Parts: sequence; C-alpha cells; structure tokens
Amino acid sequence: MGTTEDAGSAEGAGSGRAGGIRRATEADRPTLIRLLEDAFEADPVTRWVFPEADDRGKLSGLFFGVFADVALAEGWVDLLEDGSGMALWLHVEAGPPEEEDETPALMREVSDPDNERTELVGRLTGAVHPHDRAHAYLLMIAVSPDRQGRGLGRELIGSVLERCDRDGVPAYLEASSARSKRLYERLGFDFTGTTVDLPDGPHMWPMWREPRTR
Repeated sequence: MGTTEDAGSAEGAGSGRAGGIRRATEADRPTLIRLLEDAFEADPVTRWVFPEADDRGKLSGLFFGVFADVALAEGWVDLLEDGSGMALWLHVEAGPPEEEDETPALMREVSDPDNERTELVGRLTGAVHPHDRAHAYLLMIAVSPDRQGRGLGRELIGSVLERCDRDGVPAYLEASSARSKRLYERLGFDFTGTTVDLPDGPHMWPMWREPRTR
C-alpha cells in the first residue's frame, strides 16, 4: 500500500540504532499493528482511506492487520529489537498472478465493509504492480513517530537491499508522499513514471530499484 515518512536519510543513518533487527513472528502481531497505527496516522493515504478521525482511530488497526497477516504468512517482517520500527516484505515471482489477489477485498471486509476506499487503494496499487521480473516488495515500513528522522527506516531497509544487490534481485515499493519518494530515491529507487491517483485524494509513487553491482 505505501510507506511512512521515515525511510531514513544519509544524515541520520546509524544515529538512532535500536539494538538490531530480528524476524517477527505471529506473537509480535500486536506490536506490528500498533506501529502501523501510530506511524500511518498522519499519512495522506491513510487519511484518504479513513477521512474521519474517529473512524481512523477505530478501524485502521483492523485495516493494517491485513497487511501484517499477509507478510507474516507469505513473506517476512523485519522488526527492530526495541519495537520502534518494522518492515513488511514479500517476494514476488515473475509472471502474472495465477489467481486474483483477494487481499483488497479482505481489507474492506475486515475493516469497514461500507467504505469502498479500503478496497480501492489495494486494487489501484495492484493494477500497476510490475510482474515481469521477480523482486522484493516492500509492502509497508513503519517507524514510531517519536523515533523518526534517526535513520531507523534506512537501517531496516538496508539489510534487505544489500541482499538484493548480492543476489541480483530488484526491489519495489509505493511511496505515499512526495517526501518519502525523495528519501527512497536516495536509496536507489526510481519512480516508474506513472502515479497511482486516488480519486479526490493523494498520489502514490510506484518505485523500482535495480540491484547495484560492486
């Protein structure tokens, strides 16, 4: 769906280390959802999906829980040891999906069946997702608001990008703001050229990163 504002910066990298990164398990699900709720509360896409503050407070945890469950079941979640940040990753194989992605419909069913935006955001991002090459997909990244700007997001992403470079694997994400787009550009991601335009709402920027060779 998108990413928070804190991918980290060259200036902040390493300045707020959180004691290492570990692979999250199902037992960490409450921590993951709390992080997503806190980090995305002010995100433009979240505020478009849930324009009313009361709804956002009550329903966003259910909405984000779907993303956490998908990553825990089908990909992996990197979690900072102190619980201040996490990244949800999926490995996407090359070629068109064999069946329709049920995640957007589940997002709506679980969180707010009367709100079509809960499903539409997933449909629109899915429609532009590239499938011509296998790649690592940064589904979401979240850093606690009080820890943002310290390079923790860069710390989380960096280990996976290093592995991508080593294995010759591209990476992909959708930036949910112009600011986060600039941060990802510093990490080697390039805008694909076509925004995801949410109706009467913000833009999202699909971004692709070719593996770097030494």
